[in-house]
Amino acid sequence: MSKKYYLLIILFSFVLLESFKASLFEGFEKPENFPDPVYDISKNPVTKESFELGRKLFYETALSRDNTISCGSCHIQSSAFTQHGHDVSHGIEDRLGNRNSPPIMNLAWNRSFFWDGGVFHLDMFPIAPITNPVEMDEKMENVLAKLRSKNDYRQRFKAVYGSDDISGNQLFKALSHFMIMCVSSNSKYDSVMRKTGVRFTEAESRGYKIFLNNCSSCHKEPLFTDGSFRNNGLDNKFNPDTGRQNITLDPQDNFKFKVPSLRNLTYTVPYMHDGRFTKIDQVLEHYIKGLQDSHTLDPLLKKNKQLGIPLTQDERIDLKAFLKTLDDKYFITRKDLSEQ
Repeated sequence: MSKKYYLLIILFSFVLLESFKASLFEGFEKPENFPDPVYDISKNPVTKESFELGRKLFYETALSRDNTISCGSCHIQSSAFTQHGHDVSHGIEDRLGNRNSPPIMNLAWNRSFFWDGGVFHLDMFPIAPITNPVEMDEKMENVLAKLRSKNDYRQRFKAVYGSDDISGNQLFKALSHFMIMCVSSNSKYDSVMRKTGVRFTEAESRGYKIFLNNCSSCHKEPLFTDGSFRNNGLDNKFNPDTGRQNITLDPQDNFKFKVPSLRNLTYTVPYMHDGRFTKIDQVLEHYIKGLQDSHTLDPLLKKNKQLGIPLTQDERIDLKAFLKTLDDKYFITRKDLSEQ
């Protein structure tokens, strides 16, 4: 066999392999046990090229003023796209924010974003961190200029949008394509709900019943959040963040924050909007006997004039066993979501 013929075979095999890889990409798919997404996929359908562009942008440090911080800096995949080890976000020049980085997870089902719900559409979500002086501290015109100066980006944008004249709208839609693909739906809980033959242990089953009786009103299945804003009785003296009231200016929203999902709690440490708790036991202790009463405290936490959710030691153990079934190791190890 001649060397030229051998090289042609290798080239042909490579083309077939790349074609096979492309055929594996199926775009956005709704998990069997999930409701329909809020994000209108039909108006911004995900393609292999648009997803890969969004992924590259997600890990692009040029989005920050000094080219050191990317979205992936504060949303780390191994931590379910949170910033592990920091109670509040750390941005450019190690500047500190005042809230814990929320996970990039199942955002296609979100009606609002951030702890205070200050953004109402996923496509607009990246503007805040890019322009925030303690996060990326950059101007959109500078971001676009930097991207336009790179031939690789011009080619990628042209392949997706038909033009290499990169716009902010295209940038945001591409980032949305990556973020809506960050779907966590492969936990043990999901396997049980899909009736795949996997079953809860006795402790997990007891914990699930405890969850249904005490937690499910706010942490609604299967996303384990109802997307609402509630005052969960945190002491705000140390960090006087008024939460949702910053957006609505309504005193009835004082100290209300978005209900976080309970999925992947093992990976999303620390907890609460200010990252004050580093263990699930601390969270449970708060709800059992650490609540601070106020006029906006959620009524579900003050039944019959009694503060808190009473749980025995055994009930705590069982509840933690169930919460563990919400961990999705596949999600935090998916190669297609990692920095390439």
